[in-house]
Amino acid sequence: MRIRSLELENFRNYERTDLAFSGGINIICGKNGAGKTNILESVYLASLFGSPRTSKDKEMIRFGAEKAQVKLVIEKRFRRHTIAIQIDSAGKKRVLADGIPVKRAAELIGILGVVFFSPDEMKLIKETPAERRKFLDIGLSQQQKTYFIALSRYNKVLKQKNNLLKEAFGQTDPDAMLSVWDAQLAEYGATIVEKRMRYIGELDELAREAHAKISGGKEELRLSYETPLKSNDTDALRAELYEKLEEAREKDKRLGYCSVGPHRDDIYVEINGQDARKFASQGQQRTVALAMKLGEVGLYKKESGEPPVLLLDDVFSELDEERRKILLDVTRDVQSLITCTEFDPGTTDCRVIRVIDGRAEAVK
Repeated sequence: MRIRSLELENFRNYERTDLAFSGGINIICGKNGAGKTNILESVYLASLFGSPRTSKDKEMIRFGAEKAQVKLVIEKRFRRHTIAIQIDSAGKKRVLADGIPVKRAAELIGILGVVFFSPDEMKLIKETPAERRKFLDIGLSQQQKTYFIALSRYNKVLKQKNNLLKEAFGQTDPDAMLSVWDAQLAEYGATIVEKRMRYIGELDELAREAHAKISGGKEELRLSYETPLKSNDTDALRAELYEKLEEAREKDKRLGYCSVGPHRDDIYVEINGQDARKFASQGQQRTVALAMKLGEVGLYKKESGEPPVLLLDDVFSELDEERRKILLDVTRDVQSLITCTEFDPGTTDCRVIRVIDGRAEAVK
């Protein structure tokens, strides 16, 4: 999988730009604030139906313009795809995939696979479990549509249940409706947990290999899925989760929210036998987060038969020279879009794109 070309019109600080990318390493170089990250954001938008930086789509429109447009041509093993996105001043998106209107994220996700990594991703290790669940949800949703559908339905039911729990205090009998929601949460939640368990089981091996390369084999990384559920197949998980939801009902009424389910689970991250979420240094956090992202690349390739596009935003500033070289080496077989402020290509076989105040052009 590779992006052949990208066209931007009134997107962020770009009035108009047309770019072609190589199938390997693409270095996007320029000063801070020049617009490097905006290029990665447009690619992410075309893949996942939203931005990694904002929940307000209209913020991606260039100041003074009425609408923004993004167009990508993607080459996969068996065919080419064109994704076109238009955002109007009200923040409404109009998306076309191969000329066909796309109304929901489920119809777009999976056409272009991406793995995105930026300095903000360091919070993947040290911040709240929500960040690690988000990592799981994005990775799995791109690979398995059944997961994305189960997750969407679970979140919708969870919201309905939480709304009821907030209003349950003083009601005579909310239990009948709560039982209905719990049955659906157990159904969709079992699918989510089972797929997350399998994903983390495979990611553990791939991330450990990547981590060993980046760290020079000095540390051992281990990943596991952290959940109170003990079962490991969907039917047993469904029954166990429903039982735990029932057990927690009175407590949840007092709390005003649902305290049990995959929306509370986590990834256990271990370095040399210690909980990295508590004890990892900043350098260790960078290395582990990057290893997990590279493991995500490997899993996507294993599942789909071709690698995703790797988006690396300003990661060179976080790595020493040796680890930069290792990173370039391990990503050589993946199309990579890498932003940085300064880069000496030397003998590295790559395309260099220079960005100056919203203008981008290839210089190598």
